[in-house]
Amino acid sequence: MSKKTVCLCAFMLLLVGTSFAGVTVQSPSTTSVTSPVHFVATASSTHPITAMRIYVDGISIFNNTSSSLDTLLTIAPGQHSTVVQAWDSTGTVFKNSMVLTVGSSSSPTPTPTPSASPTPTPSTSPTPAPSGATVKSDIDQMPGWENCTVCAGAGASGPSAVYSMTENVLSPSLDGKSAQFNLGGSTPYSDALWWKQLGGNNAIKNFTYDVNFYITNSTAPQALEFDVNQSNNIYKFIFGTQCNIKDGAQWDVWGNASGNWIHTGIPCTAPAAYTWHHLTWQLQRTDTQVIYVSLTYDGVTHYVNRSYPARPNNVSEINVAFQMDGDSNQTAYSAWLDKVSLTYW
Repeated sequence: MSKKTVCLCAFMLLLVGTSFAGVTVQSPSTTSVTSPVHFVATASSTHPITAMRIYVDGISIFNNTSSSLDTLLTIAPGQHSTVVQAWDSTGTVFKNSMVLTVGSSSSPTPTPTPSASPTPTPSTSPTPAPSGATVKSDIDQMPGWENCTVCAGAGASGPSAVYSMTENVLSPSLDGKSAQFNLGGSTPYSDALWWKQLGGNNAIKNFTYDVNFYITNSTAPQALEFDVNQSNNIYKFIFGTQCNIKDGAQWDVWGNASGNWIHTGIPCTAPAAYTWHHLTWQLQRTDTQVIYVSLTYDGVTHYVNRSYPARPNNVSEINVAFQMDGDSNQTAYSAWLDKVSLTYW
């Protein structure tokens, strides 16, 4: 389809009798829009719909596990190729494509690009931890990890997976006590999330999250997610990061108040199996924004320097989290974490 030809009708890949199968986009209903763009769409098939995604210029910026979606997405001004895509339980794909021209909004929201933040601005390099910083070491050995599966999916209402965690595993490990995480089940794109609460401290604004991980099947994960969360009774600062193996092969960061994953362009292909990988994230916040400063992965440092708005919240907490995402076949796999630490000040 050329950029001058726009189709707002559903692109149908399957038609049985008079039953419609495909994706219908109710919004946007015109090709000229302002950001954030309101997407409303439904999908149908003779088989259950298992997932929907929105692609902008070939990049996935929204996904869920429902047969409908209703979301606001921040898109930079200009002309963009957009696809709303769905899958059913047989793996059949349905698409609805359009070219949108995004104009400047009279009240623009932050765009998913490196942004100018309120003072202080994002650092150009990691800030060394001071001598008085708090260090939480061997978090993988701490008791009391919490978990869920449904809450790990889109909109905190994803499909249920089979999952488990075992601590103090002798092998594989770096210090003789790793934590093993397992994901399985039969529903595609099912996920599991584990997190460990570390107590609240509302004054903290700098974090270094350090983790070693190991997998035995590099082709199984859809994505591996490594998060830090802080709430200070006013805002929730979600430092969401993921190695998005099968949807872009790059590191993503969470858009926070925008509520969607954003590609950084920093590569993250399938991690090699049967070897330990070392990941360190440098993270900061202002009074109202999260800042992804940098990541160091297997000895290579990349400067991210992106900031996004925080969400209102009324609790006080700091925690770290790890999430395993299932692929289209829900291929079962295991992952091990070791020497997990969080330094903050």
